[in-house]
Amino acid sequence: MGCPNQCVFCDQHAISGAHSFSFEKVRDDIEAVLSTAEGCECEIAFFGGSFTGIDRGLMISLLDLAQGYVKAGRVKGIRMSTRPDYISREITDILKQYTVSQVELGIQSFSEKVLSASKRGHTPEASYNAMRLLRSEGFSVVGQMMTGLPAADLESEKETARIICQEGADGARIYPCIVFRNTPLEEMTKRGEYVPMTVDEAVERSAAAYRVFLENGVECLKIGLHESENLHGEETYFKGPNHPAIGELIRGRIYCENILKSLENRETEGKELTVLVPKGATSMVVGQKKCYKAYIMEKTGVKKLKILEKEDLWRYNISIDLK
Repeated sequence: MGCPNQCVFCDQHAISGAHSFSFEKVRDDIEAVLSTAEGCECEIAFFGGSFTGIDRGLMISLLDLAQGYVKAGRVKGIRMSTRPDYISREITDILKQYTVSQVELGIQSFSEKVLSASKRGHTPEASYNAMRLLRSEGFSVVGQMMTGLPAADLESEKETARIICQEGADGARIYPCIVFRNTPLEEMTKRGEYVPMTVDEAVERSAAAYRVFLENGVECLKIGLHESENLHGEETYFKGPNHPAIGELIRGRIYCENILKSLENRETEGKELTVLVPKGATSMVVGQKKCYKAYIMEKTGVKKLKILEKEDLWRYNISIDLK
C-alpha cells in the first residue's frame, strides 16, 4: 500500500503474499498470533510495504491499535519497514508518540549507479539522511540491503554493508536479488540486459557482505526472503538464486572460510583434521550435500575430517585439532 514506486526487482504482492489489506482484520490477526505465543516476548510489525508512506490517517490508526497492546503489556513494542525517502521530521515526530522499538530501512544499496539502474527512486543521500535522523531521534535502525542488483558488484555490496555499519545500524538484513515475473527485471533478463546470480554467486557475494556485519558487531537478522510456496510457483518466480536454504549456505560459507583461514601456513596434506564448532552448527559447516566438507578436504588435502560440536563456543568461533 505504501509504495507506489516500481523498482525493477519488486513484485510486492509476491514477496508479501498479500494482495489486499483490511483494517478490520488487523486485530483478529494480532489476537490469533498472540493466542499461540504465551510466554513469548512479542512485537507488532508492519512489514510488506513502506509503512510510513501509507495514508497518514490509516498509519496513525494502526499505530494507535498497536499501542493499545503495548499499554496492556501484551507486546513489548512496534516495529516497521519503510523506504529511506519516506522518513522525515514529521514522521519521526509521529513515531515518537508510540513505543516504536525499531525502524527498518530498505536501503538496498549506497551506490548511486545501482540505485539508478534499479529505478529505486531515491539517491544514497536519502538513506544517509534517514539513518541519521532516526538515530538522532533515538530510534533503533535496521539496514536492509540486496546483493546482485543491476550494476552492482562484490565491492559495491561490501561498501553498502560498511556504510550501514558506519551509520550506526543496530541490525541488518541481506536479500539476494530474485527475478520475479511481471517485473521490469524479468524483461531486462529476457533482453539480456541483466544476468541473475547463480546460487553459488549469491552465496559468495552475500557472505562477503555478511562478514562485514560480523566484523562490525552488527547482527544480521535475516538472510534471504522468508520461505513460502508463492516464491517458487511458475506464476511468481522467473530466475535467480531462490534456494530454500540460502541463509544456511551463506552462514556455512563463513564457517568454511574461517576453517581454511585457521589452517593457513600449516602443513595439512595427509593429516587428520578435527574441527570443533558451536552447538547446532554442524549442518552449516558440512554444507548441502556435504559441499563444504568436501571443499575443505580438497583445499587442504587432509585424509580425514571430523566436525564435532562444543557447548562453550560462540557463533562462528571454531577450534582446530590437526594430527
